[in-house]
Amino acid sequence: MLKIKLLFIAMLFTAAVHAQKTSIPEQITVQQTIENLFAALTNADTMAMKNFTTNTVRFYEYGQVWTMDTLIHKVLQNKSITDFKRTNKFEFVNTTINKNTAWVTYYLQSVFTRNGKEELVKWMETVVLIKDKKHWKIDVLHSTRLPKN
Repeated sequence: MLKIKLLFIAMLFTAAVHAQKTSIPEQITVQQTIENLFAALTNADTMAMKNFTTNTVRFYEYGQVWTMDTLIHKVLQNKSITDFKRTNKFEFVNTTINKNTAWVTYYLQSVFTRNGKEELVKWMETVVLIKDKKHWKIDVLHSTRLPKN
């Protein structure tokens, strides 16, 4: 029994070491996909938004289910505000990749400027990405807005 436990522990350790060695550049690529989506949101670039997501992407925001059309509608509303500006800061907590699927959890902090006023908003988000033809695409984004301090 002890041999089996030791063998199991050795297998887990070997798998973890192997995953770390092979996935760090891929983890950065996955994280960059998320940052690229938010850059597209910030710039109201709806074509780029679609490039970084699957055709069936779902956003779980504020207890609602949003499609890409929902998100585009909200982005275009902000575009109509002449002084609208958004800056984003990411703190990645965990990035896991298993074959063609990735899970990423991060903190997002955004500063919005609208009508001459700044607002700081913070979220904790988890994203599921799928690799499609060598490109990572966001399939699910779940967002939890954090309370203001």
